[in-house]
Amino acid sequence: MPPKLTSRQQAQLAFLEQLPPKFQRMHNVIEQMASLKVDDSILRGFGRLLDEVKGNATALSLNGIAETAGIMGTMLRRGAGLQFRVRGLRELLGSLKSNYDSALRDATTPADVGESETTS
Repeated sequence: MPPKLTSRQQAQLAFLEQLPPKFQRMHNVIEQMASLKVDDSILRGFGRLLDEVKGNATALSLNGIAETAGIMGTMLRRGAGLQFRVRGLRELLGSLKSNYDSALRDATTPADVGESETTS
């Protein structure tokens, strides 16, 4: 019988399975920003998406994803030049995907029998 995932891991996995389409949307908005084909309503939607990811990741103790999404939201709302923001958001999206891979690996690795559900 294969080892089972904890309830916390199952909740994290359910959230993490929803992220790849959101990553694609983030990438598309960042590329639209780079080509100057984005308006304020798209940027506000992008900001709401980042806030949603941050909030859900925080609730599930996915701290790396939550922190990176929060920094991306701050970078998006910053008053700096557009190319500066685009470059920063591109780099942070790469970091977000890296944190996603790590969180997915942790959520799909069964916990040891002696390990408590609160450690991770």
